[in-house]
Amino acid sequence: MTTYGSKRIVTGAHYGLRDWMAQRATALLMALFTLVLLAQVLFTSQPLGYDLWAGIFSKQWMKFLTFGLIVSLAYHAWVGVRDIWMDYVKPVGVRLALHVFTLVWLTGCAGWAIQVLWRL
Repeated sequence: MTTYGSKRIVTGAHYGLRDWMAQRATALLMALFTLVLLAQVLFTSQPLGYDLWAGIFSKQWMKFLTFGLIVSLAYHAWVGVRDIWMDYVKPVGVRLALHVFTLVWLTGCAGWAIQVLWRL
């Protein structure tokens, strides 16, 4: 059997389409949340201040939407930053350390945001 050219070695995790779709879906959720929040702020007669913001986020349905936003934002950021690490950081040990740091950081930020949300 004769082969022509070099044998192609395919590497990587092949996240391509799934990650592309996830980023679009999470971006859409974040855009919709922004529209809902803007509508609540623009269509109120209260002065813009702490009482208005606390009132918006004290409703259970808004807490649910905000929780979805936090999870979407964390996943959106994870996909983007992970791709940057995979594309530009070649030493495997450094890349692994950056992945772990990113996961810990994003989990901590999401946990803090959820804690702030449920204190309202």
